[in-house]
Amino acid sequence: MESATYDVVVIGAGPVGENVADRVVQGGLTAAIVERELVGGECSYWACMPTKALLRSQTALRAARQLPGAREAVTGELDAAAVLRRRDSIVSHWTDDGQVSWLNSAGITLYRGQGRISSDRTVEVTGADTAPTLLTARHAVVIATGSSALLPDVSGLGEAAPWTSREAAAASQVPGRLAIIGGGVVATEMATAYAGLGSAVTVLARDGLLTRAEPFVGEQVAQSLREAGVSVRLAAEAASVSRDGDGTVHITLTDGEQVDADEVLVAIGRTPNTQDVGLDRIGLKPGAWLTVDDTLRVLDDAGALIGDGWLYAAGDVNRRVLLTHQGKYQARAVGDVIVARATGEAVDDRPWGRHVATADARAVPQVVFTDPEVASVGLTAAAAKAAGLRIRVVDYDLAAVAGSTLHAEGYQGHARMVVDEERRVIVGFTLVGPDVAELLHAATIAIVGEVPLDRLWHAVPAYPTVSEVWLRLLEAYGR
Repeated sequence: MESATYDVVVIGAGPVGENVADRVVQGGLTAAIVERELVGGECSYWACMPTKALLRSQTALRAARQLPGAREAVTGELDAAAVLRRRDSIVSHWTDDGQVSWLNSAGITLYRGQGRISSDRTVEVTGADTAPTLLTARHAVVIATGSSALLPDVSGLGEAAPWTSREAAAASQVPGRLAIIGGGVVATEMATAYAGLGSAVTVLARDGLLTRAEPFVGEQVAQSLREAGVSVRLAAEAASVSRDGDGTVHITLTDGEQVDADEVLVAIGRTPNTQDVGLDRIGLKPGAWLTVDDTLRVLDDAGALIGDGWLYAAGDVNRRVLLTHQGKYQARAVGDVIVARATGEAVDDRPWGRHVATADARAVPQVVFTDPEVASVGLTAAAAKAAGLRIRVVDYDLAAVAGSTLHAEGYQGHARMVVDEERRVIVGFTLVGPDVAELLHAATIAIVGEVPLDRLWHAVPAYPTVSEVWLRLLEAYGR
């Protein structure tokens, strides 16, 4: 068996693993990264990038049709084949040559194959086309293997060859009828995408739409989906699924009703990719989410470090926040802390210190690219109350802001800020409306920086922009 030694070994070359490796190399350490699929991971090929590519063309078309003058210039319908071709280009036709080239330029060594921890600080790499290699880490091993779609225990579902988020993102044809089981981000975004591409879409949402957001979010997205021709079935639960000889999928609901479709997408959650990374060799359960401290070191069931703290986990596998940008944030933190510990530098563990991932609990930004878009950061009103905060909720109609009138005819939207009354700072912010994603970072800065409301009065929004909602919210809150 071949062997090699590096300062840090990273299992998983998605955006999180890439950022960990890059950060430690920039800090003067050596790094190897192990990947069994494509370098760039889920986000690059089967999630963030392709799904947004499927959505972007129809968003642009919709925006044009909402503006007199531009509306008259639109002479045709959305070209689904052209959208799919652009999606293919965005994902480099599912080849990772560009990503591999970047790894080489960054000084990161790539090993293709399945990486499994074999003992403390050692990772065995096996692949179909290469001899097994044993990698030894002087300082740290990082698990950054991400997550996969969770399939529920529904009779016949597995045999019916359902789509997961991967198949939905990479489909080569648009199905005539698409049924979606779930009501979260993937479900609502893909309902938006495929309805725009021409599918007859049915959403079966047992628990409602986007239930982790403010209540008005799911209501507005459901209304918009229905206006787009989507059948949104709330409180609908699949009891069994089958696919017959001609390819038709039959979904029988718990109330006995049957829904027929050409494809069924299951989007109810995620499961960690930790089944085959050697967790059993170090006393952890294969297939389990990994518990970490705020510097992302893995803890055992008793809350103790693994060995002397050589094992880290970043991204989806630690279940803190299952978002690419948040995983990359964790990667920067874990890369910096590994370098600090390796070089004897003091670790900055202050609440907003460089080596701790505290934003995972306090200030997580997220955009749902439905129509309308949903942009949120921090706590919902319900979460803030549950955390014991004395809050005040301030709402404002985005359509009443001068900039929205210019942005689109018939603009509709809503903004909410959640204020911690004890400290007079914003702890939560939610926007629903066309193109609100670009407004989100201002709210993220306000929450992360704990900017007092008295100071925000001096952050003057430009007129006439939709950002003027900040002034209107402050006016509604009062001095």
